[in-house]
Amino acid sequence: MAHARISASLPPDIDTTKAPIAFGKRALPKLNEELHSPDLLTQQRALMALCDLVHDPENVYQAIEIGFLDSLKTLLLHRDSTVRQKTTEILSIMAMHNVGRQGLIQNGVISALSKLLDDPVDICRKNTHQIFEMMAKLPEGAADIICARLIPVLVFKLKTESDEIQELILSTLSSCLRVEASEALAAGAVTVLKKALTHSSAAIRSKAAWVLLDIGTHPEGKIVVCEEVVPVLVSLLEDTDPEVQASATGALMFAAVKPQGRFSALGAGAIPPLLKLVAEETSRARLSAIKTLTMLAELPEGRKTLLDHTATFEQCLNDPCKAVKRAAEIAISVIKWKP
Repeated sequence: MAHARISASLPPDIDTTKAPIAFGKRALPKLNEELHSPDLLTQQRALMALCDLVHDPENVYQAIEIGFLDSLKTLLLHRDSTVRQKTTEILSIMAMHNVGRQGLIQNGVISALSKLLDDPVDICRKNTHQIFEMMAKLPEGAADIICARLIPVLVFKLKTESDEIQELILSTLSSCLRVEASEALAAGAVTVLKKALTHSSAAIRSKAAWVLLDIGTHPEGKIVVCEEVVPVLVSLLEDTDPEVQASATGALMFAAVKPQGRFSALGAGAIPPLLKLVAEETSRARLSAIKTLTMLAELPEGRKTLLDHTATFEQCLNDPCKAVKRAAEIAISVIKWKP
């Protein structure tokens, strides 16, 4: 299904060819001065010149040393949408470089960007979420997002933002929830993610399942996932998209650690689709499926059903992946165990 993409096109009256970039980093001090110019067109052109220059990490380092980030933080709240767009674009490019990410963290840019989450211009919000996604991949960046109390806001935005931005939010949440999940749970994240599991976009379904997997790594998260989501995860085991299958199987695996999760998965009919995934040698979900079935085999009803399917696991004993082979060995021993 086709989805509208957020356009980064500038207004037709902005001439990017007049941006002074010829002298590379030697132009940076002058550009920093022009960012504070009272003339709007001068500010816009300076931003476009800087946008080209920060693709080079050496220029990023120089820009941070000069103090560009303080200037850019101020421009994030500029009345002109083009200024805000180019400012967020520059920060997004800087965040692609390690020196840029460290600079953004040290200069408190994440907190400043939070004011753009309700910006009326789509591309400004998209750029902002791209920055959050990249920053969250660093432990310090994820910690800053959590400390800025942005997790509840991001959970809420999943209900209102475009598909394109929802994907970015889900990636950010995935990174952050590996660190801490209590705020997301308090904000009702599991209910929101459960709805996302049935989204028309395969990317959103897959990322939502992956965030639930991250929530399931926390004890309190496992409880909520077991109570609310397991049947939907089981239905996704037969999704047409392999990425969705893999994410859903991983989330189900963590939920099945708790007895309640195993009973719920068994009641939702998880064994047949999981066996199908185990039998598919090219399935990305194969290892998680074996481990999940192993936990289901700890229930008498699950073991009874799986005794008729040991051949499926025996086929995995010759798998070139050592982890799959070892998991199959454990599964067979658990299934054949007699009290």
